[in-house]
Amino acid sequence: MTPDFGAFRLEFTDQMDHARNRTARLVSPNGVSDAAVAFIADFYRQEFIRHRECLAAQREYFSEQAITDADRALALVLNQLDQLCTRDNADTIIGKLLRQFNAVTGLSAWSDPSQRH
Repeated sequence: MTPDFGAFRLEFTDQMDHARNRTARLVSPNGVSDAAVAFIADFYRQEFIRHRECLAAQREYFSEQAITDADRALALVLNQLDQLCTRDNADTIIGKLLRQFNAVTGLSAWSDPSQRH
């Protein structure tokens, strides 16, 4: 049985539109332009989206509770990403989050050509 991810994509698209609308209202620290923060946030957003898609593709290998918990955590990060990107230590925090999600999804192994058979 193949899961239907149509509803997931629709919900996710709505979240992305909402996040983009918030980006214009960011107040940046230390003289970093709003455009720079928006660019960084969009880059990281795409990385977290890739983890979410990878998780959805592996749904059959995880319990429903594990999928729900991981997806909830990803949604939380995506909802707070604009604010995280304005912090002085954003790269450290977001890097740590990406490594934690990678431990679950294994996305980097999917992306690394040396890991393919």
